[in-house]
Amino acid sequence: MASASPPPPSTSLTSQQPPSQLPLRAMPGSYGWPLVGPLSDRLDYFWFQGPEKFFKTRADKYKSTVFRTNIPPAFPFFGDVNPNIVAVLDVKSFSYLFDMDLVDKRDVLIGDFRPSLDFYGGLRVGVYLDTTEPKHAKVKSFAMEILKRSSEVWLRELLSNLDKFWETVESDISKNDAASYMFTLQRCIFSFLTISLAGVNPSVSPDIAENGWKMLNKWLAIQVIPTTKIGLLPPLEEIFLHSWAYPFFLVAGDYKKLYNFISEHAGDVLRLGEKEFGLTRDESVHNLLFVLGFNAYGGFSVFLPSLIGKIVGDNTGLQERLRLEVRKICGSRSGLNFRTVNKLELVKSVVYETLRLSPPVPLQFARAREAFKISSHDAVFEVKKGELLCGYQPLVMRDANIFDDPEEFKPDRYIGQTGSELLNYLFWSNGPQTGTPSQSNKQCAAKDMVTFTACLIVADLFLRYDKVTGDVSSITTVEKAKLV
Repeated sequence: MASASPPPPSTSLTSQQPPSQLPLRAMPGSYGWPLVGPLSDRLDYFWFQGPEKFFKTRADKYKSTVFRTNIPPAFPFFGDVNPNIVAVLDVKSFSYLFDMDLVDKRDVLIGDFRPSLDFYGGLRVGVYLDTTEPKHAKVKSFAMEILKRSSEVWLRELLSNLDKFWETVESDISKNDAASYMFTLQRCIFSFLTISLAGVNPSVSPDIAENGWKMLNKWLAIQVIPTTKIGLLPPLEEIFLHSWAYPFFLVAGDYKKLYNFISEHAGDVLRLGEKEFGLTRDESVHNLLFVLGFNAYGGFSVFLPSLIGKIVGDNTGLQERLRLEVRKICGSRSGLNFRTVNKLELVKSVVYETLRLSPPVPLQFARAREAFKISSHDAVFEVKKGELLCGYQPLVMRDANIFDDPEEFKPDRYIGQTGSELLNYLFWSNGPQTGTPSQSNKQCAAKDMVTFTACLIVADLFLRYDKVTGDVSSITTVEKAKLV
């Protein structure tokens, strides 16, 4: 680890720090001329540079990991959306996004842009609530209780749906010499999550069983397209995808079907929200749908292909090492459980390293409650009350002051005492990996279930197969296990 001092391991990383001895520096950067500056930055972000180069070139220009700039959507049809942000691009400054004494998380999931509340039945669901709002504690507690109860069926349903996933992959390979697995994986994830979180099997509704995951894909895409680089021909993408917010009516029919499905069949979970946490039935349905569709299904749809692609595309011997560890500790699929998976040090490290380099949510935001001083590794800056802080996590997680060889994928990075300490600075879950989700913070309620699920998927893979080859989008060969 490099010499610069990182923040201490704490869920409130900033409040524990002693008064900084670093120099106070005027914050560099600017927003440019009205309209012209935001439009120029938007074109750089989406077209000329792309998100990563956008932030990196400005950090190099200002010789600072903290600076002011604009971020899309910035122009022209977004009403009162303000594109001005303070970028925080190192671990130390990024950690301020999780100090709830300093920052407000109200309506900042996608920066200053928020899709119409029609996407959530007219409600501000939990992710858009700040911790100071009374409703936040109720919704967060509801989500954590759902996850706690789901642990009874989580393992069983995951393995059952993985059976179907790999059967489809093997069949596609035999027919086509390759299997594009994204949609198959999403179908698997949707079925497993619906049973685990909502307590209902999608098969009770043929339409939801067949198309529910497609409905969620459309619902998610319509919300985030205005702020996301897709990769189409730049002029067309700018004109048709990034110039306005898309209306809810495009997915209203699908959302109503999902709402009715949950309302009619997830009675036990909905009664939990009403009786134990004081939510109305409508609030319970919409918040459950968001947890299921946006947080869980959306997050896994982004993260799992990165994890699978990293493993099946490896030619360094990592697969053999993972296979040996899994079979030594678990033995067979009957040996897969919370206890044995927790012993898979290399598997867990690979999962953490994938989360470091490919975080499911690259951008995280928070707004300053009051004026305060923010510190990078090199200097201290003054943040004004109401300013929006934005961290681009793919760069933050390659902070050379914290991570040795930060650009490299190191499977063993989190093994041993030194590796365990690095978990204090792994922030994929809206907080450090060592943090604990609670009513008083915005950390992902399913933080531990996500990593456990990912480890289970890797372990299951190497109990089934000796070797798998492919990439982030397709699998080309599988060699079934000879001895398990």
